[in-house]
Parts: sequence; structure tokens; C-alpha cells
Amino acid sequence: QAQLVESGGGLVQAGGSLRLSCVASGRIYSINVMAWYRQTPGKQRELVAAITNDGSTHYSDSVKGRFTISRGNAKSTVYLQMNSLKPEDTSVYYCNANIRSYTSASPTDYWGQGTQVTVSS
Repeated sequence: QAQLVESGGGLVQAGGSLRLSCVASGRIYSINVMAWYRQTPGKQRELVAAITNDGSTHYSDSVKGRFTISRGNAKSTVYLQMNSLKPEDTSVYYCNANIRSYTSASPTDYWGQGTQVTVSS
């Protein structure tokens, strides 16, 4: 089994910045994709950004140009640098990873516990 632990959420004023991090641990053979989602009560879960093992990235239109996703050298950590934050960015942010472990027969999606990001106007 694998675990994802997130950190970096908090309260920030509009125009400010936050950096989220997510660390994967466990009996990990490889991580194919790591991503950040966000979900606000009453709304669908939204893909914010994703990064593949070869470094290819994807961003939602609402955050393109403001957010940057990256992976650490060990490829077990993913970061989300959030700049020029807006009140509409307020949400619970979740780390997601598709992980192949030494004990599992096939890759499995894992989710972090979520971290609250609140942007005040």
C-alpha cells in the first residue's frame, strides 16, 4: 500500500501565493502520474494540474499561467506553486497519484486527505 501526505494549505489574501506539497510513501515501484484536484462543496471535483513521469504537464484553463506543477528529484513528491491567487481558488485541494507497488498486481489510484486553501478578498 501507498500513502499520500499533503501540506502547505492555509489562508492567504487575494494576489498572494501558496505552495502545496504531496509526498508519496510505501512499497512503491513507480509513479506514473501525479496530479492536483480541488473540490468545493456542491461542485464537481476539478482537475487542476497534472504531471507525468516524463515531465509533461497539463493545467486547467482557470489556473493556467498562475499555477505551476512540478515533481521532486526522487519523483515521489509533487508540488503546486500557486501565484496570483483569487477568491475563486478557495477549495479543498487533493493530491492524486497512480502508483504501481511491489505487492500490487496493477497500478492503483491513491488520494491524499485534502488540504484547505482559503483566499480572502
